Amino acid sequence: MSIEKDIVSRAIKGDGAAFAQLYEEHLKRIYRYVYLKVGNRTEAEDLTQEVFVKALEAITTYKWRSLPFNSWLFRIAHNLVVDHFRKQGKVEKIPLDDDMALPSKSNPALAAELALEIKDLTKDIEKLSSAQREVILLRFGAELSTAEVASLLAKSTGTVKALQHNAIVALRKMSSSDK
Repeated sequence: MSIEKDIVSRAIKGDGAAFAQLYEEHLKRIYRYVYLKVGNRTEAEDLTQEVFVKALEAITTYKWRSLPFNSWLFRIAHNLVVDHFRKQGKVEKIPLDDDMALPSKSNPALAAELALEIKDLTKDIEKLSSAQREVILLRFGAELSTAEVASLLAKSTGTVKALQHNAIVALRKMSSSDK
């Protein structure tokens, strides 16, 4: 039995420490994914917490299948983001948030240039097909492997690689046409 399977089994049986371990292991990836989908730190934090509340409430119904546990968490996150936008009547957006951390506070010119590049990139990502956008967000936002993305989206790894490749080519074209 794998270590994660053992931890999930303990969480299903009501072990709070096991669920806390799952929370710690998956929090950052889920947050990054949600943040890139909603583009607002406060909303992303709230939705991320809601993901784990729903997971805790439903953990006793979780059935171990061939998919990793994080696939279940990302499905919950995806559904909550869809519901979030449905409630707000918005189209999915990835705006640059003022509170987004920039790595170079000591060099304002570099920070401003980076902020513009990020803003341009997020606008270009919005122009991708929904499948390409989802692959890019999961691969680079949530830092999932190609196999994990394929599993989560119920696609072959070849399809995920093709979507990623086509998305990157499209982003490069958009970037070069902006200059």
